[in-house]
This record gives sequence, structure tokens and C-alpha cells, in this order.
Amino acid sequence: MARCDFCGIGITKGTGKMYVKKDGKIIHFCSMKCEKNLLKLKRKPRTTGWTREFRKAKEVEKATVEHQKQAQQEAKKETKKEDKKQKKE
Repeated sequence: MARCDFCGIGITKGTGKMYVKKDGKIIHFCSMKCEKNLLKLKRKPRTTGWTREFRKAKEVEKATVEHQKQAQQEAKKETKKEDKKQKKE
């Protein structure tokens, strides 16, 4: 089963469109919407909100932001522990 090269959805047999570029590269599309966005409007799947590639990129960004927040929280906890130790001494 082929996948749409723009949105990443699986294409069932007998549906969709196969586009062959001049250089021989084959591009599969599930709908006219995907075809227009890639060929006519020249949009990138990473910047188009409803594509699988966009969602993956956002998940990576969210994960890195969450990781940074956790690291900051841990650093704050460590400094608080050190302050308490200094006050006791």
C-alpha cells in the first residue's frame, strides 16, 4: 500500500493519483488537496498543520520543551536543597 507523499495517509489500491516528475521521481497523492498543496502552492508538509509530518515535528518540539522544563525544575530543587543545608550549618 502506497503512502501519500504530502500528508502521509495510506492510499488503498485503485484510489489516489501517481505523478511522475521529469527526473523520474514518482509522487503519490491521496487527494487533489494534497496534490495542489505540493505542486501548485509549493507548500512543505512540515509547515502544513494537518499533515503527519507536521504533527511529528510538533511532538519533537513539545518533547524538547518539556525536557527543558523538567531540567529547570530539577535544578531549582537542587539549589533549594543546598540552601537548606547551608542554613542548617
